[in-house]
Amino acid sequence: MAFVPLWFVLIAILWTGFFVLEGFDMGVGMLHGIVGRDEAGRRTVMGTIGPLWDGNEVWLVVAVAGTFAAFPAWYATMFSAFYLLVVIALIALILRGVSFEYRDKMPGQRWRRTWSWLLPIASLVAPLVIGIWLGDLLAGVPINTSHTFTGSFGDLLQPYAIFTGITLVGLCVLHGATFIALKTDGPVRHRAARLARLAAPVSAPLALAFISWTHAISGKGALLNPVELIAFLAAIAAGVLAYDRREGWAFALTSVVIGLAIVSIFVDLYPRVMVSSINPAYSLTAAGTASPPYTLKLMTVIAVVLLPVVLAYQAWTYYVFRRRITDRPAPPLPEQPPAAVTASGPSGRPPATATPASGGPPTTPLRRTHRFGRLRRGGRG
Repeated sequence: MAFVPLWFVLIAILWTGFFVLEGFDMGVGMLHGIVGRDEAGRRTVMGTIGPLWDGNEVWLVVAVAGTFAAFPAWYATMFSAFYLLVVIALIALILRGVSFEYRDKMPGQRWRRTWSWLLPIASLVAPLVIGIWLGDLLAGVPINTSHTFTGSFGDLLQPYAIFTGITLVGLCVLHGATFIALKTDGPVRHRAARLARLAAPVSAPLALAFISWTHAISGKGALLNPVELIAFLAAIAAGVLAYDRREGWAFALTSVVIGLAIVSIFVDLYPRVMVSSINPAYSLTAAGTASPPYTLKLMTVIAVVLLPVVLAYQAWTYYVFRRRITDRPAPPLPEQPPAAVTASGPSGRPPATATPASGGPPTTPLRRTHRFGRLRRGGRG
């Protein structure tokens, strides 16, 4: 069944894309009150992800829907075991979206302050809980021979799973700081770059420890391969590059780091999809939980047709909103020059007299004498 590993890889790619794209959204949400110290700064920070955050969450929806269609037995066991984690994650994601949309609906300070507090809390809870969710897939949960979860919520809060959530929170902070520095200008950009440089020495050891622990818990030892060592060095380099105003490279490196963190989970998980802590023989495998071959084939055709369209649309969205945002006030419009003073009065006729600027006697108006426009003073002729 060649479609089984293909769809496992696609599910891993969808989860990776979610954290690469939604990761900086959650990082921006956690940092918006720190980097944006006043109302103008907070508006600037939130404006960086305003057109993007809802499109980024589509990756999570498609990852879950793809799991349901391609691996229904995995979906059933996973969501019955992680039901409470899923509910907490959904509440956090909903509060994030509501914070973006409702914060400016009313001008009251208490109203805005409430949503400004809810946004960073929800942005922190979401990657923490989803990280515990993904970590439990590899760490193992109580699953019996009939693939039924027999444990409690406390069984999900194991050390490796919690550390996975903490690692993803730290990487999202670094990822969000580099994105703010990339998308803003002025004092907000400077504060975000400085914060990225401070976050890098913390996030890099977290990533290193997480990848080492992932190898060890999967039975592959704690030594890193060259790609994972590059991920550790990339986390350090990202903070330095962001501080040196090379935000594009810094953001690319943080994308690599957070992407490799998710990829390492799925690489060490395969061919299993969910590990049993009761007996390794009870673990769920990709082949044992997959849909029939015809279903996977049909899904592959649909994905080949629709996935490029979705990717093209999202790439176009990023291109349209690619410019920086600043919290500095816009320069005033240039003043319009005063209207030219004509020699005619309100009725369109020439005035009776005109007083020279020198204060001399009034002069008689100029009068046209013939059609070629020659001028002479006074008189009738």
